[in-house]
Amino acid sequence: MNNLPKCPSCGSEFTYEDDMMYVCPECAHEWSKDGASEDSNEVRIVKDANGNVLQDGDTVTVIKDLKVKGSSSVVKVGTRVKIIRLVDGDHDIDCKIDGIGAMKLKSEFVKKA
Repeated sequence: MNNLPKCPSCGSEFTYEDDMMYVCPECAHEWSKDGASEDSNEVRIVKDANGNVLQDGDTVTVIKDLKVKGSSSVVKVGTRVKIIRLVDGDHDIDCKIDGIGAMKLKSEFVKKA
């Protein structure tokens, strides 16, 4: 018989395995086999070059000249970036820089202002 767990979201007994996940076909809820819930609200901590914790809305300063991909522009050392937004991925800061526009930055190249 079916020894798979019931869906924690809707209680359906029609779950199935997909690689390292369980999937519910009725509500489309997915959860890992190891018991760790995908919705565990884990907080991702992003730190700047000096180890200070960054948050959405912070102001940061660029600590290295950064070439803008696809352009001849350069973001100079000391450029202040206001109202940052933290995102997932390799470039974990989303922001707008005056004179350049929307950019994504790596947290290792900024310090908290």
